[in-house]
Amino acid sequence: MRGTKMYDVVRVGDEKLIGEIIKLEGDTATVQVYEDTGGLKPGEPVESTGEQLSVELGPGLLQSIYDGIQRPLETMMKETGVFMKRGISAVALDRKKKWAFVPTVKKGDKVSQGSIVGTVKETEVITHKIMVPLGIAGEVAEIKHGEFRIEDTVCTVKDGTGKKHEITMLQRWRVRKPRPYKEKFAPDTPLVTGQRILDTFFPLAKGGTASIPGPFGSGKTVTQQALAKWSDAQIVVYIGCGERGNEMTDVLTEFPHLEDPRTKKPLMQRTVLIANTSNMPVAAREASVYTGITIAEYYRDMGYDVALMADSTSRWAEAMREISGRLEEMPGEEGYPAYLARRLAEFYERAGRVKCVTGGREERVGSVSVIGAVSPPGGDISEPVSQNTLRVTKVFWALDASLAHRRHFPAIHWLKSYSLYNQSLNAWYGKNISTEWDGLRGKAMALLQKEAELQEVVQLVGPDALPEKERAVLAATRMIREDYLQQSAFHEVDTFTSLRKQFLMLSSMMSFYDKSISAIDEGVPLRRVQDLSVMNELARLKEVPEAHFEAKAAAVAKQMDSEFSALAAEVRRAG
Repeated sequence: MRGTKMYDVVRVGDEKLIGEIIKLEGDTATVQVYEDTGGLKPGEPVESTGEQLSVELGPGLLQSIYDGIQRPLETMMKETGVFMKRGISAVALDRKKKWAFVPTVKKGDKVSQGSIVGTVKETEVITHKIMVPLGIAGEVAEIKHGEFRIEDTVCTVKDGTGKKHEITMLQRWRVRKPRPYKEKFAPDTPLVTGQRILDTFFPLAKGGTASIPGPFGSGKTVTQQALAKWSDAQIVVYIGCGERGNEMTDVLTEFPHLEDPRTKKPLMQRTVLIANTSNMPVAAREASVYTGITIAEYYRDMGYDVALMADSTSRWAEAMREISGRLEEMPGEEGYPAYLARRLAEFYERAGRVKCVTGGREERVGSVSVIGAVSPPGGDISEPVSQNTLRVTKVFWALDASLAHRRHFPAIHWLKSYSLYNQSLNAWYGKNISTEWDGLRGKAMALLQKEAELQEVVQLVGPDALPEKERAVLAATRMIREDYLQQSAFHEVDTFTSLRKQFLMLSSMMSFYDKSISAIDEGVPLRRVQDLSVMNELARLKEVPEAHFEAKAAAVAKQMDSEFSALAAEVRRAG
């Protein structure tokens, strides 16, 4: 194996199984094979391809379902049936399909790396932009128009030396090498998810990183699917990394039938799925995360906002641990390799909102937001993967099994979660929603923390022993928990809430609390406040469609004023 390099892809044995060099000592290579190695015999040949593991980038990525090393599962199923055979190889992108190429430059134009030379309508909702590969700059010598295959030359660029470079719609990129950018921006624009607990209390910025650790059955996958469907990212890359086969099957069968709420077209038209189940070889699982984020960076470079869901990074870390054990490396905590923290950081650091590499005066901004699920054994987040993930991610959505058991979904605990983007996003919320947003959120969170303190007293002496004002706090926080934080993913209206609606809903609830305290100060008993019919109207606000919400919120505010005024007048007459 002399002359080979680390991470070179090799073909192993008579069946030409795909593998990767993970260790080199002299002329001896240690190869991790991406497939089942049963039946391999000493003496079978090993051939190096001379290339590192790379992905194919071009039109046709969207609506595709790949395995961890970008082999299209649907193509392989047609060739081998539902059970994949060993050694099978398939090209990631269809070489026969023709795409309608529309040039955006003309002969004689100056272009450089990252310049867009043409577009292809990849799906009904996404336009694929054909970019000049890195390292090429010069003058357009020839540009074509019409229908072409991805390997056909669509543009020829002549550089300063007179050498001509042929540009096709197909590019290749090594998965472990991040794609370059000009500048990374501060996280000052939110990724709007439509999930009230996330957008209001624990927002994620575009180009940000979030982790969702949680025990089995607490809703990690459902939360990620809701984000894929409703977040304002234009492209979704979903990596099923080491998940159970039946869970991944649900994703693969449900996603193609999901309707994109914005375009009313299938959600798959802006989605790439990477499936690597827990019974597949561990090396391909380790590679799947890099494959997914490289595809995400490619669409980012076109100027799109991309949301990448990794489900779950714990299985990826387990694959690293298994490979590290085979290499006889010194184990770290709980058997994980000593470089676990570095690998996790390298992965999450590939997120970001950036100024793309472009040619000339053209400017493009794109983002990759990474949301990684973590599946700690027994739900214990003190284990190494969870702790190292929390060190590098800025948002922590803490899923709580007790909330899930109480059928409170999303089961994200409001006192255990946090977001480090709140301060940097305040200016955006103040400018686009309301200057009162930050104060309102802080007031609601303070009430929820006060409730946690009061619950300890309630468990000892019961709620009736509390003063009326503290019981009013419990009543208000119950309204916030049940009517605001709880959200049905299956209700046609409640599944998504715009930021404006979120603000008005929370504002109405906090106004009710303020009026309750004022009424108690005037001598109104709390039980009379809780009998007001406006409480039922507040509870139903989340089911009011967006088109009618402003009018409904105004009507509820008017009703609230009227009912509290009537109560106060009644108490004054009685006094």
